[in-house]
Amino acid sequence: MKWLISILLTLQTTSTVLIHPPIPKSTQVAIVVLKQPQSEQEIKQIITPYKDVKLRRIFREALDGFSIEGSPEAILRLSQQQRILAVSPVAKYQAESEEGVKIIGGEEVRRIFDHHNQRLTGKGITVGVIDTGVDYTHPDLKSNYAGGHDLVDNDRDPMETLAVGKATIHGTHVAGIIAANGKIKGVAPEAKIVAYRALGPGGGGTTEQVLAAIEQAIKDKVDVVNLSLGNDINGPDLPISLALNRAVDKGIVAVAASGNSGPDVWTVGSPGTASKAISVGASTPTMEIPSLIIEGSRKKMRVQPLEGSANWGLDRSLELADGGLGRKEDLYNVQGKMVLIKRGTITFTEKAKNAYEAGVKAVLIYNNLSGSFMGNLDAPMNIPVGALAQGDGVILQKRLEEHSVAARVLISEERDRLADFSSRGPVTGTWEIKPDIVAPGVAINSTIPGGYLSLQGTSMAAPHVAGACALIKQAHPEWTPAQIKAALMNTAKPIGPNNTALYRTYEQGAGRIQVDDAIQTTSLVSPSSLRFGKYTEENNSHKAILKIENTGEKTQRYSFKIPHQVEGVSWRFPLYFTLGPRESKEITIELQIDPQVFKRKIHDGFLQLEAGSELIQIPYLYVLEEPGYPRVMGFDFVYGDRPGEYRYEVYLPGGAEEFGIALFNPEDYRFVGFLDTETNVKKGQLRKIIPKEQLPASGTYLVKVFAKKAGKEDFIERMIMIEKKDE
Repeated sequence: MKWLISILLTLQTTSTVLIHPPIPKSTQVAIVVLKQPQSEQEIKQIITPYKDVKLRRIFREALDGFSIEGSPEAILRLSQQQRILAVSPVAKYQAESEEGVKIIGGEEVRRIFDHHNQRLTGKGITVGVIDTGVDYTHPDLKSNYAGGHDLVDNDRDPMETLAVGKATIHGTHVAGIIAANGKIKGVAPEAKIVAYRALGPGGGGTTEQVLAAIEQAIKDKVDVVNLSLGNDINGPDLPISLALNRAVDKGIVAVAASGNSGPDVWTVGSPGTASKAISVGASTPTMEIPSLIIEGSRKKMRVQPLEGSANWGLDRSLELADGGLGRKEDLYNVQGKMVLIKRGTITFTEKAKNAYEAGVKAVLIYNNLSGSFMGNLDAPMNIPVGALAQGDGVILQKRLEEHSVAARVLISEERDRLADFSSRGPVTGTWEIKPDIVAPGVAINSTIPGGYLSLQGTSMAAPHVAGACALIKQAHPEWTPAQIKAALMNTAKPIGPNNTALYRTYEQGAGRIQVDDAIQTTSLVSPSSLRFGKYTEENNSHKAILKIENTGEKTQRYSFKIPHQVEGVSWRFPLYFTLGPRESKEITIELQIDPQVFKRKIHDGFLQLEAGSELIQIPYLYVLEEPGYPRVMGFDFVYGDRPGEYRYEVYLPGGAEEFGIALFNPEDYRFVGFLDTETNVKKGQLRKIIPKEQLPASGTYLVKVFAKKAGKEDFIERMIMIEKKDE
């Protein structure tokens, strides 16, 4: 049987209040954070009064706490004990994929020598990879492998999952970007890799497993730890974020992917929200980007090549044809044409394979949700395959309904663009700028079990930074994690969508890393980004303290450049000053706002400090007013990318204590059941795949999408139709 789902986009309103029952409760696993360390006996005494609560793990290094399993009611009662700082339900984490090495200055670094007169290759530095495991038998990695731990099966063998259908490749790809040393070269090809398998079959894991991996990495005293994993929870105080802060305090440089939930703001996820870690977004390396031009029109439509696509350098115009969903039965009379296919129902690879077998010359897949997307093909294709934004696809679809359409392709070179999928900040509650920096994360070739593959994601950007940190640590072994972070951020290159504009600071942080400049810098500024908090009627003046360090051997002169004039905004900086060799100084910067004149809700940009011939750019963010968003908006429900899969997305600007999609009979408004529910959802975009077994019987349903927080419930209503048809 095949499931078909369509959503009617008009807003439905009823005169009857739709009443759904409470979200069902079940046993939970939670992380308990203690106010101060407790012995194992004391921890057991804490949970003894709660008969249905079971102790699972005790944490000593990553945080002071333990994990438990029990009913939500018992966990809630336990959380009220005086010795407990916080209790957080265990979240699910998912793995977030030689040109990048060149772009970040990795080749230039090879010409620099450390204090022992050895080239900078990461030699003597250990990088912990917390991921899906590593194929330590790979010829490009076996000489760098220095052991590891499996926190899923609790043994000393962190090999990737090899089971058919659940096999993983992610950790091996990440390790190769950091330190491959064979057919391909990583950023730090002589660094040692210690593998921590915290994500099991299929690439999934839990807070508990990732915490256990951080705990072990601290015990092993690695120099750098990379977490190319995450969830969609935008919060600064989740246990893994707290654990990474603790790791930094103990001398480990912590690098985390910001997430792949962009391009909306508020989408950065834990552990990319950890304040002391280096949160990494994804930029593009040098890429040839095709644009589509319809004959008779001047508008260019940007095409994003899918990874594995053939070259888009087509030498002539092609007739465009409608390819439906890309199923074999949809592709008739398409030979020799460029075909337009809608995303959903089957995979990108199946769509491309069916099109190739039908004689198609090129494939355009347009999004079934708003905006554009990037994707990977499972195997290289002999025809070009690219992605279109939903708006462009709909325009072409309508034109095809009216008359024949011919199109040609123009190729232009792009570099240092922010990837659409790269998650943006700021962090909820603290308004901290995250990600901190960006690095190449699109079309990155690296090692996988049995060979090599090109992948994309902030997962691929983070290990570029982890490798860069290994190089800096080799060059400056005395530097602390904060100094290494400052060097990378102070010397980063701010990037923008074109040559005349920059991305916002909470989208790119300080910019794209330049590791060769970071190693050779003689001035460090920390903190490397500034948040001036939020406007209050009592105080419209905000101060920040910066520490300036001269790490060089010569006296250095420093002075701030006056920022671009903004009405209602004024700054106070110190006059120029000098620092002798190895000297440091704390300075105060003051921002004043006149709310009667300055009307924007957010003000951000870069402060510029001239340090001799260097220009240090410091991103800042100020919030006049946090928008009073409704609790739920932007719901959409469409086909997934695999047979039997369906996807929804919804935006929760203020987060929700309870979120759900309740189904009702549209005739009598009788509650039928929940399509999905979530609790303790943080601010941002919520995206999820719904398997076919989770769907109700065929029919038309009234859907109530609700979010509840602080006793208030907001909701929107939609009509959906679910229909069964024989294949």
